[in-house]
Amino acid sequence: MKKILIHIYKYGPDNSWYMARRLLGESGYTPKFDEDEIEINCKKLKEMGLLTVYNGSLKRSVTSSVKPWLKVKAKETGAKPKGVYYDLTKKGRKIASQLYKEFRG
Repeated sequence: MKKILIHIYKYGPDNSWYMARRLLGESGYTPKFDEDEIEINCKKLKEMGLLTVYNGSLKRSVTSSVKPWLKVKAKETGAKPKGVYYDLTKKGRKIASQLYKEFRG
């Protein structure tokens, strides 16, 4: 559960499918962690008041001169990808901040 808090603190709102594949900077399509276990832990963290369901916009404005199709794609979708995205509550951010400092140090 600590890794989930640190991940969201460092990378921003995320869902269990993506976290199973890129938790704490891991990469690849094959999950490195069990997606169901991450979802269960996210729900526990939500019950503890450390996570909340994220309802805002996920992407910042796209400004890519190298890949102009990103602007077009961003305009077309206008919505976040499917799945439940989790973000830290105020209490969760405070705890995650401390965990992140310990993780880095």
